[in-house]
Formats: sequence, C-alpha cells, structure tokens
Amino acid sequence: MPTNFTVVPVEDAEAPSSSNATSTPEAKPVRLGQIFERSGQVTTVDSQQGAQPDDDEGQKESTPFLNSDNGSEPDYDGTNLALFEAKMDSAPMVSSLLSRLANYTNLTQGVREHEEYEDGVRKVTVTVPPMGTFIGVYLPCMQNILGVILFMRLAWIVGTAGILGSFAIVSMCCICTLLTAISMSAIATNGVVPAGGSYYMISRSLGPEFGGAVGLCFYLGTTFAGSMYILGTIEILLTYIVPSTRVFEAELKEGEAAAWANNMRVFGTGCLLIMALVVFVGVKYVNKLALVFLSCVILSILATYAGVIKTLLEPPEVNVCLLGNRSLKNDMFESCSKMETVENMTVMTQLWGLFCSNHTCDEYFELNNLTEIKAIPGLLSGVIKDNLWGDYGPAGSLLEKKTLLSVPANDMSKDIYKPYVYNDITTYFTLLVGIYFPSVTGIMAGSNRSGDLRNAQKSIPVGTIMAILTTSFIYISCVVFFGACIEGVVLRDKFGDSIGKIPVIGILAWPSPWVIVIGSFFSCCGAGLQSLTGAPRLLQAIARDGIVPFLQVFGHGKSNGEPTWALLLTVGICEIGILIASLDAVAPILSMFFLMCYLFVNLACAVQTLLRAPNWRPRFKFYHWTLSFLGMSLSLSLMFVSSWYYALVAMVIAGCIYKYIEYRGAEKEWGDGIRGLSLNAARYALIRLEESPLHTKNWRPQLLVLCKPDPDLSVKHPRLLSFTSQLKAGKGLTIVCTMLQGTFMTRGQDVKTAEKSLKAAMVAEKTKGFHHVVVSSNLRDGFSVLIQSAGLGGMKHNAVLMAWPGGWQQARDPESRKNFIETVRETTSAHQALLVAKNIDQFPDNSQRLKEGTIDVWWIVHDGGLLMLLPFLLRQHKVWRKCRMRIFTVAQMDDNSIQMKKDLQMFLYHLRIDAVVEVVEMHDSDISAFTYEKTLVMEQRSQMLKQMQLSRTEREREIQSITDVSRGSIKRKKPSAFKAHYQIHPVTILCIPESEAQLIHDRNTASHSDKTPNSPPPDRVHMTWTKEKLISERAKHKESMPVKDMFNMRPEWENLNQSNVRRMHTAVKLNEVVKKKSKESQLVLLNMPGPPKNKKGEENYMEFLEVLTEGLNRVLLVRGGGREVITIYS
Repeated sequence: MPTNFTVVPVEDAEAPSSSNATSTPEAKPVRLGQIFERSGQVTTVDSQQGAQPDDDEGQKESTPFLNSDNGSEPDYDGTNLALFEAKMDSAPMVSSLLSRLANYTNLTQGVREHEEYEDGVRKVTVTVPPMGTFIGVYLPCMQNILGVILFMRLAWIVGTAGILGSFAIVSMCCICTLLTAISMSAIATNGVVPAGGSYYMISRSLGPEFGGAVGLCFYLGTTFAGSMYILGTIEILLTYIVPSTRVFEAELKEGEAAAWANNMRVFGTGCLLIMALVVFVGVKYVNKLALVFLSCVILSILATYAGVIKTLLEPPEVNVCLLGNRSLKNDMFESCSKMETVENMTVMTQLWGLFCSNHTCDEYFELNNLTEIKAIPGLLSGVIKDNLWGDYGPAGSLLEKKTLLSVPANDMSKDIYKPYVYNDITTYFTLLVGIYFPSVTGIMAGSNRSGDLRNAQKSIPVGTIMAILTTSFIYISCVVFFGACIEGVVLRDKFGDSIGKIPVIGILAWPSPWVIVIGSFFSCCGAGLQSLTGAPRLLQAIARDGIVPFLQVFGHGKSNGEPTWALLLTVGICEIGILIASLDAVAPILSMFFLMCYLFVNLACAVQTLLRAPNWRPRFKFYHWTLSFLGMSLSLSLMFVSSWYYALVAMVIAGCIYKYIEYRGAEKEWGDGIRGLSLNAARYALIRLEESPLHTKNWRPQLLVLCKPDPDLSVKHPRLLSFTSQLKAGKGLTIVCTMLQGTFMTRGQDVKTAEKSLKAAMVAEKTKGFHHVVVSSNLRDGFSVLIQSAGLGGMKHNAVLMAWPGGWQQARDPESRKNFIETVRETTSAHQALLVAKNIDQFPDNSQRLKEGTIDVWWIVHDGGLLMLLPFLLRQHKVWRKCRMRIFTVAQMDDNSIQMKKDLQMFLYHLRIDAVVEVVEMHDSDISAFTYEKTLVMEQRSQMLKQMQLSRTEREREIQSITDVSRGSIKRKKPSAFKAHYQIHPVTILCIPESEAQLIHDRNTASHSDKTPNSPPPDRVHMTWTKEKLISERAKHKESMPVKDMFNMRPEWENLNQSNVRRMHTAVKLNEVVKKKSKESQLVLLNMPGPPKNKKGEENYMEFLEVLTEGLNRVLLVRGGGREVITIYS
C-alpha cells in the first residue's frame, strides 16, 4: 500500500519570528517522537531548541549533537518509517541530525568576558555578533606581531647587522612564520578549534603527550612574552619619559649596569602587579582598550613612514657629535667643539671639563678634532652604502664611524669614564636572530578566536596570512628605510644617547618623536596585558583536559570562568623574567618556546598530510607536506641559531613533560596523527617481517599467556603475569588471553568484565602487551584456535606460557587434564615452545628482590637451547638479578662424565653464559617397591575411571570405600623391607580431602529418588559412607551399574604394564636427584616429557609429571618448539 509522508515545516534558524527565538539555556533538543506522531499530524519544530554547547570539552569534540538529552523512551509508533524503528533508538534521523548541526555553537573563544555570574547576579548572556576576517583575525594578528622590538630594537639590529644581515634575519623569521601559518591554516580548517588555539591543534593532531608538552612550552613562551613587554614598558618609561624617577643611581661608572637592572626589577614588579590586578578585576577592560593600543601602533608606523618621506624634502636638523670617529653622549654638553665664542671672547667648552682633570687632558681628546654630522642624512644621501654590512663588537666597545679618520691613543684604560657611547652587550648574528624573532610571533591570535568568527575556515587562513605578509612588508621596508636614511653610528646607539635620549626611530618620525615614545609605550602596555590575559586561559585549557595531573588545580577559577589560580602562577613565572631585568636576555628565551610550538604545528600538518587519514579534509587547499617539513626544519634551525643552550633547555623541558604525561597523565584518545603514524609503521614492519624467515640470533620468546579466570572473572593466578614481565623484561610480544565457555551472544557482558579485570591485572603486575578474551563453546577448541591464530603476520607468538592445572585430580574439575594435554599436543604440532609453571602462586612478584639463591636448569634432552636461554633472560630482571645459574645434566653408564662437564663448560663459554656446571650420574638400578606402588596406584586409578560409568555424585559416594580397598591390595603384596625404607601414606584415589567424603544426603537423594520437581527438599542429613553402606547401596542400584565388581580386581605387580613401570622409575629416580641437588633453589627448570601419542595413557602422563616435580617449590617445565633458539655465533 502507498505510504503517506508528512511534510514537517522547519523555521529558519535565523528567523526572528518564533516566540521562542531567545530560548533559555534549559531548552532541550526536540524528540523524534514529537515529529513522527502516531496520528501523523504536523508538529512545528522550533529550530532555536537546538542542542546547547556543552561545557565539557571532551563532549564538545565528540559530536554532542548525536547524544539525546531526553532519557525517556522515544515513541516510534508511526508507520512512515517503520522499517527503521530498530535503528532509531541508537542513531538519529537525518532531519534531527541536520537540525542539531545547524544550531551547534562552539564556546566563546579567546579572552571574551564571561558575564553570567558577575557580581553574584546572573545576567543574560550577551550575544556577540560574529566577526569577519578583518576585525576577527587580521587586526588581532597585527596587534600581536607589531610591538616592542619594532620600536626599541629594529634600528639597532639594522645598524649592527647591516642592511643585508638584517634582511636575512627578517626574511628567515618571516618565512618561518609564513610556513607555520600555512600549516596552521590547514589544521584550523580541518574542524573547529576550541579554546587553547595552538595547544588544541597540536594535541588533537599529535596526541596528548606532544600537545601537553608543546602547550606548556607555548604557555611559558606567552608568559615570558609578558615579561618582555613589561621590561620594554619600563625601559621606555625610565629612559625617555621620566628618567628622573629612577630609584637607584650609581656613584661610580662601573655600577651603572647594576643600578639600571635594579631599577628595571623594582619598576617592572610594580607594573606587573598593576597589570595583574587589571586582568583580575575584569578582562573586558583590556578588550575595550585593545583598539586604543592598536591605534597607537598604527599611528607610530604611519609617523615613521611620514618621516621617511619628509627626509626627501627636508632632513631633520638632528646632529651627532664625534670626537675623531667616536660617538659622544650629548646630554652632558651643548656645543660640539673644543672652543666657542661668547661675547667676542673665545672660551673652552664643557668638553674640557669632561676630558681633562688636574691640568691633564685625555690623549685621544688632544689628538683628534670634534666633528658634527647629521644623524639623518636623508633617503637620497647615499648613506645606504655605508650601512650595507654589519659592525659587531664585544661588550664595552666604542661606537665608531669607520669611514672617518682618527688618531689612536696609546692609553685607553680610562675611556670608560669619558662620555663615549658603548655597546652594552656583545653582538653577533645569532644573538640578533634570537632578539628579533619575538617580533614575528603572534600569528595564533586568529585561530584562538575561531569561535567568534562568522566563517572561521575562511577567515583564519586569509586573515593570518595577510597579517604576516603585511607585517613582513613593514619590517623589510623599515630595514631598508632605516639603513638608507639614518647614519650607522646612530643606528647602533641602542638608547639614543648620542641624540639626546630620544629613540632612534623617534628622530625619524614626523611630526614629533613623542609620537613614537607614547605609541611604543602604550603598545608595550597593551601587549603585556594581552599576554597576562591569554597565558592563564591557555593553562586553564590544558588543566581542564586533565592530561597533566598536577595542573588540575589551575583549571578552576572564579564563578564566571576567570582562571584565578592560573593567573597567580602566570604572575609568578612572569616575575622570573622581570628579575632577569634585560629585554635582550628575555627575548631569546621566549623565542625558544615559540619556535618549538611552530615546529610542532608544522610537524602535525606534515604527519597528517603524509598519513592521508580519512578525517584529514582541510578546506584550506594551498598546503603541502614539503612546505610543512621546510617550516619544521627552519624552526629547528632557528632554535639552535638563536641560542643552542636555550634550545637544549627548552627541548629537555618539553621532553620531561612528554615523559611525565606518558607515565602519569590521563589516557586520552583524540585520533591523533602519532597513533596513525604508529599504525603505518606497524603495518610496514609487519610486512617486512613476512619477507624473510627469522634468524636464530633474533629469536626471543614471544609469549601467548593462557590465564584462567575465577568465578568472578578476575585473573586466578596473577603471579603468572608477574613471571611474564620478569621473563620478558618489557621486551618482545606478549599476548595475554582468557577463555570463557559459552557463546559470545550470551556472554558479551562477561567478556567486557573479563577484559577489564585482565587489563587491570596486567597494569598491576606491570605486564606490557596485548590482552584478549575469547568465548568458545568448548575450551579445548578455544585453546586450539588461540594457539593457531593469535598474533598477526610476523608478530606471532612462538611460545605458550600456562599454569599447571592443579585440580586435574579432583572430581570437580575433570576437563582440566584433557585440556592441558591437548594444549601440549597443539603446541607440539604448531612447533611452538611450551612453558608450564607449577606452584605459580609461590613465584615472586615484581616488588620482591631475591637476595641470593640459584636458578637450576636440569638439561636432560637438548630441545633447541631454550632451557639455557630462559634463565639468562630471567636474570636481566631485577627480581632474579642476584641469583646464580646452575646447569645440571645427566650422565648414564656409558657416558664419560668428566668429558661431558668440560664440553658443557666450553659450550656455555661460547654461548657467553655464566653458569656453574654439574654432571649427575644416574646408574641403572633395580626398580624399587615405591615405584611399583606408584605405578599400581596409577593404573588402579586409570582402570577405575574407565570402568565406573557413574555420575559425579555417585563417584563422590565411592571415594572412601575405594580408598580402603586400594590400601588393602597394596599392603598384601608389600615386602617387609618396604616398610623400613618407604613411608606409606594413605592414598586417596581422587585426591579429595576427607571432609568431602562426608556427603550431603539431600544431594544424593535428589539424584536417585523419583520425587517430582515440585516436592519439597529433604532435610540436610550428613551421612558417612562406610564400606557396608556402600555394598548395600550398590546392591540397591545393581541394575543401573552393569559393571564387574571392582573390589575383586586385584592387579599384581607382575601384571603391571612394564612401560609404565619404566617411566615411573625414571620419574621417581630423577625426582630424588633433583630434590637432593635443587631442594633449596629459587627456581627449577626441567625438560617436559612429551605427551602420549594415543589417549589411553593420558592419566598416566599427568601422574608421571606429578611424580617428577613432587617436593619442589617452584618448577618451570619447558618443552621446546623444535628449532634452535640460541647460537654461539655473533
């Protein structure tokens, strides 16, 4: 029949017509049941009821629009889409999905003020209009890039490095940031970038370890940037605005540097506290002043360009006084001459008082004349030729104009006391790179505001790249204009001492130098406030991710979201930078952290591009992995060019944070590229491993560990995992498996529980490897499948480790014997080694340290050398490290035991294994009565279990009587001498404690009576089953047990299977020797005999192994895989 579809009108998301357009935060997504009503009527869906953004970042990034907010059962009674009713409970319909996608909004990014709880009164959230490319990305990047270095250090860099050197520095740094911006644009347009900016991009691309390490480095860089801006602010204040406010003044010339540093520390600390108070009171005031600060920067740059143009028409009348070719500070004299005419009289100028004392003048002053030159000759003066090349010098060297001739003086020891202009620091190219690089940072400002942008995937690439190109043009043009307009000796004057304590750019600017002074001052203030605002939020984003446990306290703050604790830590770290008291010393420090951040942004883009992950679909298409690799290489090179020791310190800090997060951090799965890279590398390695067979030198035990679960699905023998980690020492492949009986459909929840328990046990025992839980209808088939198929490609196991089935003799666990023997057969057929640990619960755990003792190897049969390799591997672990290794081998009657010992010692020497060698002689001897007794009991057990076709309950009834009859049979044939030499212990046939011979009467009657299922249970009466009671019961059930009378079955010694007697004799004699030699050893390794070829002797095989290992504390039975695992060759 035709299906009628109901058209559901959906209002436009931006239409203001709905009365619920301003929905409350409590609004929930509409239920599908409201759309698909049984009656088929039209339901109006308010598009404004979309899913509200979740404050939890983890939910936010894992598609919150797919999770239903309504816990009630949906109503799917409609007939339109009845075919998909089963899927509607777990997956949304397309209409609901699109509605939620359209209404999905990210949290407000950047540093926008949270006003919901301000002043303790909840306010309505103010909707900020989305910003475009110019306001949202371009201007913030411009404001962060242009700053203190442009106004305070660029002219000095041009004068010191020359135009060509400065052009190289600016080009390298700008190319680095441009390549980083391209990579960042690709990452930022591959999805929404929430709070954290670069930290978020790196952590989601390279994983929490890299993200946390680089995020903290970026936080430190931003914090030290705040220190640099504050130091720049104080330098401008004390040098150009109010120099008279200095607290410390040096009495001697040698103390001027220390006094200046102390002034910087005092005023810098005060400025930091004021800025921190402003940030704490309200970030909105900082944001409102941001436009003012940006305006100051733009006006200062425009004034500089206007001054350059003015030099073409009329160069400014600013002169520099030179003595010979040395620059002089002109704040201590007015006339640049030795003599001047005052009222028609020639008098000496103030310079005589500066260079002469006690009627003795400075030699250089007497030999050279004073020259006054223009500080700014003009754009067409040709001074650009003199400024092409650099002029580096050590700290304390004089600023000289090399093109002027001068007469050198012999005595220059007192030049420091003269009014010359000096280099305050030693200058060289790499230092200038480190000082300049902070001027190009700030390219992340746009990505940090992605939530405020109208179209982030378009605005971020365009705005960031345009800002970088604009600022690059400004810096390069300033390099050329400064070199072409200003005299070189003035450019190298960092603080403007030779031009009256005016910034060098200030004398070039038009109309007044104060435009540059005031503009640079407010620019530094604004940049410092922005750093103190952004750094705490970056730290808060890292703390809220929970990847660094000790930082979680910094994720909290005021009720409106302000990161108070993070702000306090930021202020403390910023104070460290201020105490350095030198802008030139702080700049290379933050350069390291920013360069490391840029390095990993490029690495993230390169990795994602090369991996070609399906989720890598950036809208920005103009990227390539070669560009990212070039940017990464350039960032690394600039780190070591700027300061190799700072680069090493930054890398060590990042490495320590990485290892800490890897060791103690929270486990996060963000689909990062490092995981994808690991998968690709693993796939490549597995394919390569398949190409050629494994050489003996590369053989190591790749273990498949078979763990038995408890009834509560926890690991029954956790020491088996401890022994695994000790044997592997953290190397090689380990697959830990647990088998559950049943079907996967019915035991799915048990599988999850068992996996959690298995993983927890592996973590507790420090076992590194893979874990897997398999459900099989038959345990034997399950073990067989694991042995055959566990592993992948070349990474397959070559050895199986399991615990000895301690309950194989008990009636309650009849299948353990069969499962064990079948496992032995399976490993033999698969050519895999088998390790069986007996008394595994007595093995040491990883916290124990065996102070002394031996690891004894009983080498009976050569089985590939595994017996000798295992103790060597164990002794690599700290638990067994102090144990000595002993190797015992057995010599028979025809062997030369002395020669065997020499040969074995030489063999071990070539194997590079240190061990004590001992040869044990075992001569042929008569078979003892004890051996016959053991064999008799074993065969009695075997025959009994074969002939008694009884239920489990009936077998339990027979225990005590069968034991008595068996004892009587043994005693009648026992020689008199046997009593003196062997103590006969009561033999319990099924090895069940005597208390279990007291059976519960109600269980017996339940299995034999004809009661109906609804009849009430009988009283619990305990009865002891004696021989007489057994006979009467057997007569009662004679028809149901058509077997011959077992108690007339009296096997004699002469009728025993001689093969079993010989095997039992070997087990008894070898056990006696092993107990004699290795009773007190920490571990005994024995060759494991092979299983019987047919199933007739399975019970006997288990008995042989029990006798062989009887009386030993810790035993490891080893069966080789049929190949050599150890070699004497290198």
